[in-house]
Amino acid sequence: MMSLIRFSISPTTSVRSSPFSFPSSQLHPIVCSPVTKDSLSSSSSSSKLLNSSSTSSFSLSLKDVKRNCWAFRVRSSLDTVGPTATVGQVTEVTKDTFWPIVKSAGDKTVVLDMYTQWCGPCKVMAPKFKDLSENYLDVVFLKLDCNKDNKPLAKELGIRVVPTFKILKDSKIVREVTGAKFDDLVVAIEGVRSS
Repeated sequence: MMSLIRFSISPTTSVRSSPFSFPSSQLHPIVCSPVTKDSLSSSSSSSKLLNSSSTSSFSLSLKDVKRNCWAFRVRSSLDTVGPTATVGQVTEVTKDTFWPIVKSAGDKTVVLDMYTQWCGPCKVMAPKFKDLSENYLDVVFLKLDCNKDNKPLAKELGIRVVPTFKILKDSKIVREVTGAKFDDLVVAIEGVRSS
């Protein structure tokens, strides 16, 4: 079962939304695109389903009106919540964005690569770390440049050597791998994922 938001679109731009639960097989996420006046049903409203992984409110606004064309934009309140990480890639974080992203990851495993620009072993690990992010889609991969701007966070996380990989679960550090030890990093990620 997946939580969904059902909403109705009418030419007067009124929106009625309510949460529903439907079996996954019935899901048809939509991509917002121009809606022609003729595509609206004769009752002047059209129901669509929008995938939602968490509780959120949606607003519908009239973006552009041209002859016989209604253009709508659907925007989720999640769009403006704060910094986010993208699944399947490594996200660069700073002292200001790290903890909000970790908290928004919830119970997902988070792996942080703490590196510096001048570090040779860090440069060797970077493409391997990127490959891991593409293979473990249930894990959030972050990287932090331990420069002077991010020094307070690096100190808070207890970095002593670069590269250092911190693995977090439920916003707590549960494992650490220091140095360019790729095999150890994979074992640590697997261990935290399975716990």
